[in-house]
Amino acid sequence: METIGTWWMWAAFVAIVLVMLAIDLFVVGGGKQHKVSFREAATWSAIWVSVSFLFAAALWWHLDGSAGREVANQKALEFVTGYLIEKSLAIDNVFVWLMLFSFFGIPLELQKRVLVLGAIVMRTVLIFAGAWLITQFHWILYVFGAFLLVTGIKMWWFAEEKPDMANNPLIRWLRGHMKISDELHGEKFFVWKDGVRYATPLFVTLILVEISDLIFAVDSIPAIFAITADPFIVLTSNVFAILGLRAMYFLLADMADRFSLLKYGLAAVLVFIGVKMLLIDLYKIPIGFSLAVVATFIGISIGMSLRKEKLERAVAAARAGE
Repeated sequence: METIGTWWMWAAFVAIVLVMLAIDLFVVGGGKQHKVSFREAATWSAIWVSVSFLFAAALWWHLDGSAGREVANQKALEFVTGYLIEKSLAIDNVFVWLMLFSFFGIPLELQKRVLVLGAIVMRTVLIFAGAWLITQFHWILYVFGAFLLVTGIKMWWFAEEKPDMANNPLIRWLRGHMKISDELHGEKFFVWKDGVRYATPLFVTLILVEISDLIFAVDSIPAIFAITADPFIVLTSNVFAILGLRAMYFLLADMADRFSLLKYGLAAVLVFIGVKMLLIDLYKIPIGFSLAVVATFIGISIGMSLRKEKLERAVAAARAGE
């Protein structure tokens, strides 16, 4: 697998990630059962995005001096495009978390206990497995492309449907194979009652969040391979996109209803990336054009969501004044 990553670039990346992880786990919303405020989440979200773009700038600066301006521009653009795609698709993961926490009645001050970052390990394994498959079997790109195309169409088609959590097969299976208490017990995952160990709703939520992380990794990782097959770019853009996911979750926790049309934008992104991958041997769509298309789809869906909410508020106010 060809990659621009040298051993010291990988080492620097790992060091940055470890520092960011430590900050995210022990500083953001520090203290037990601390409710992360909107302002705090917004501040940390801005910090994570800034660090990601500083990394892109440092990557460009290094490659400009060692590999030339053309390579530097290409790789930096690949990183930014991959980062934007993965960040956008991660928003859908956030909405699933909101649904899970709402179903199990997990208060905001306990939610950060569940939002751990095991997804990084899963994504790392899947990324290197995907990169190896592409180098060994070029046709796997068409499989990825078809998968993304179908996923995007399904997301668009079922955008308005609400999942039936009460009849979810996985939740029913968990309840049939372990004793689960009816109430929360602070940050505890397990409690003892009359000599019997019970899992708390917080533990069940943790399992479901981790499974959702894996599902979204399987869904989103093929998208980055339509942009680049360089393992260094694929992994760094992916990891930077999900490192600030906890802060982004708390930022969107009270705003999810305002982005009711965002799923359509994400579905359009998946369809576009799927088509781009299917056409890879016939016509290679420029990275800059891909970046513009992804940004446009997401921007339009967010703008239309906010406009829809504003119109709905105006209609509600007019009816209330009648």
